[in-house]
Amino acid sequence: QVYKGLDIITNKVSLQEQRLCRHHMISFVDPLVSNYTVVDFRDKAVPLISYIFARDKIPIVVGGTNYYIESLLWKVLINTKEVPSSAPRPDSDRKVELEQLDSAELHRRLSQVDPEMAAKLHPHDKRKVARSLQVFEETGIPHSEILHQQQEEEGGGPLGGPLKYPHSCILWLHADQAALDARLEKRVDDMVAAGLLEELRDFHRRYNRQKVAENRQDYQHGIFQSIGFKEFHEYLVSEGSCSPETSALLLEKGIQALKQVTKRYARRQNKWVRNRFLKRPGPNVPPVYGLEVSDVQHWEEDVLKPALEIVESFIQGREPPAEPLRMEQDEKENKRSHRVCELCDRLIIGDREWAAHTRSKSHLHHLKKRRKLEASGGTVGDSGDTETSDEDGSLPLP
Repeated sequence: QVYKGLDIITNKVSLQEQRLCRHHMISFVDPLVSNYTVVDFRDKAVPLISYIFARDKIPIVVGGTNYYIESLLWKVLINTKEVPSSAPRPDSDRKVELEQLDSAELHRRLSQVDPEMAAKLHPHDKRKVARSLQVFEETGIPHSEILHQQQEEEGGGPLGGPLKYPHSCILWLHADQAALDARLEKRVDDMVAAGLLEELRDFHRRYNRQKVAENRQDYQHGIFQSIGFKEFHEYLVSEGSCSPETSALLLEKGIQALKQVTKRYARRQNKWVRNRFLKRPGPNVPPVYGLEVSDVQHWEEDVLKPALEIVESFIQGREPPAEPLRMEQDEKENKRSHRVCELCDRLIIGDREWAAHTRSKSHLHHLKKRRKLEASGGTVGDSGDTETSDEDGSLPLP
């Protein structure tokens, strides 16, 4: 939402709602800036939070993108270059340059300068591997060493550095999965009715058409990575050059893809909350209060009233009437274990990820094929099939 444009696809708060409460950090970055990072976001947001506190007001951070929220709660990010906080770096982004390299080469380079970090990261996680290499190149210090320094600071813990704001509390609005899926599908339909297609056409015409013609479109950085833009790529680039029937099919394909990716993203957001706040609690994790929003007809009594009571209790320095959420954690869980699934030719990192992989459709599909081959007296080998991705997010070995 920091980028100008694409107001519908990014679900920006309406101007009418903005008049009810002062909003910040919306529509201020040029959409052609591709190297705006979470560090730039933090460096602009933190002074705003200080300014709000100085006026004896309460800043409310609304998500959204959990990684950006995390950057405001904890001391977890690393500044590799000193830049003015009011603008993103004007020069080329070294991380983006590194991401152009082959995954195996990237991971090999990281293994040479920071073997500890390389062991933690999946060889195909180009973004994180490139970021760790960037940190080393621009600071001369291994990324893992800087993270250890943060964790060892007073108030730090195994998840990172100390909390920036020790008296924070988190209100987690969650819903029954079926209710959430139905609501998200309706939201996409509402976006289409509100003029989504015209917004995408206009943005494509002004910012992306020339890039597509030169085969240098990039849906991994900047505003173009927004959910919804790349899902309509085929429709946008073929509009006017194909039959109305084909165009209608591509449009419907884009709408259904947007619904699917939106639901997947919502699941990832919820998983992040559970993993970051509930399953791995530590001394530097703020309390999380769950608010059930499955039935919006009961918004006042189920959400608004308890939320106000919780926040008021925090302001007054007393215990809230509600209990924070807690989840059991497995002390024996190894988040960095490495296992190779020879059946799927995939490297899986983490006990929980391994358990998810063994239950995934792709793994079960390969397992079923192997059992059929064994029953028929055949041999297990390359079937000629290729799986591009797993439901659990595991990746093929290089």
